[in-house]
Amino acid sequence: MAVTPFKVEVPDATLQDLKERLDRTRWPDEIPGSNWDYGTNLDYLKELVEYWRTRFDWRSQERLINSFSHFKTEVDGMGIHFIHEKGMGPNPMPLVITHGWPGTFFEMYKVIPMLSDPASHGGDQEDSFDVVAPSLPGFGFSDHPTQRGMQVLKVADMWAKLMTENLDYPRFAAVGGDIGAGVTSRLGFAHPDKLTGIHLTSITRPTPYLGPGSRPLNKAEAAHSAQREKWQRDEGGYAHIQGTKPQTLAYGLNDSPAGLAAWIVEKYRTWSDCHGDVESRFSKDELLTTITIYWVTQTISSSTRMYLENQTHTWGMGPEERVKAPAGIALFPQEIAKPPREWAERSYDVRRWTEMPSGGHFAALEEPTRLVEDIRDFFRGLR
Repeated sequence: MAVTPFKVEVPDATLQDLKERLDRTRWPDEIPGSNWDYGTNLDYLKELVEYWRTRFDWRSQERLINSFSHFKTEVDGMGIHFIHEKGMGPNPMPLVITHGWPGTFFEMYKVIPMLSDPASHGGDQEDSFDVVAPSLPGFGFSDHPTQRGMQVLKVADMWAKLMTENLDYPRFAAVGGDIGAGVTSRLGFAHPDKLTGIHLTSITRPTPYLGPGSRPLNKAEAAHSAQREKWQRDEGGYAHIQGTKPQTLAYGLNDSPAGLAAWIVEKYRTWSDCHGDVESRFSKDELLTTITIYWVTQTISSSTRMYLENQTHTWGMGPEERVKAPAGIALFPQEIAKPPREWAERSYDVRRWTEMPSGGHFAALEEPTRLVEDIRDFFRGLR
């Protein structure tokens, strides 16, 4: 399929409409002194929206975004947007890096130059990558799915076509976190002949086989299962809504930019290693660039819908199944799930296991140097 250059150009009328909606925000009440206990804090959100309304410069962020090489191509009848930065070394390794929710391709803006041009960022040119950073279907500037069934397993097949057919790479590496980790894992399972290896920052899919004949859970694995159950009780409400009634949620978030900001920024605070201060890890500009991408592309509905699709198309391992591609796993201490290595080894061929000293769910934004160094080190032995 043809690959054509793409430029992010949001119409002035869309930005003017956004400003007018922000001007007319109708604020809810809040229990005095409740801070973030009931969800996004009112005082902080007012501060963020005021910055968005009066100081945030989308055109400046748009220039930053367009400093990368953007393209669109068709995969399985859908227009897919992606960044494609060629490596600056003698033999770059093709690599597809996949974001999750509530991220976008923009989440990778710090790591793409470090991966593609390591010699300019404290590394060795021998470790360079041809970096492909797509927008998931229904996210960012990729097309919105118009039929049921757009889920992780399908996206992995699409990425295999994107890399080998549209971009003509016979073999490639894959990196991902969150939904992107599920896509990356599925690539390593369904297309191991095309994969040099996979690198993950989260392990949520596939579900390992725990049936007859499997090894009983050890203490660390049992503690991990308990931690996941507690997290679902305390923090999983968003996923239950998005996995059951995403369309109902979409009406409010697609109509109110303040509501959209509240829904997204709370996740950046809760899931990151920020100790309650979200701006210790992300600037207002970074937060609002991500939120604005969701707003101007109207993708909050199509992105949250993937949660329902993933629950409809679950992926668990059979008794003899494993992800065959070599796997490197980097776990950051504030990641949503923190399994022990032996849990991962039930499903993966783990070749590298790194427990990071800091960072959370949004590793590419929070700890870009540590993440990139781990990716370089892992794939160096597979070149």
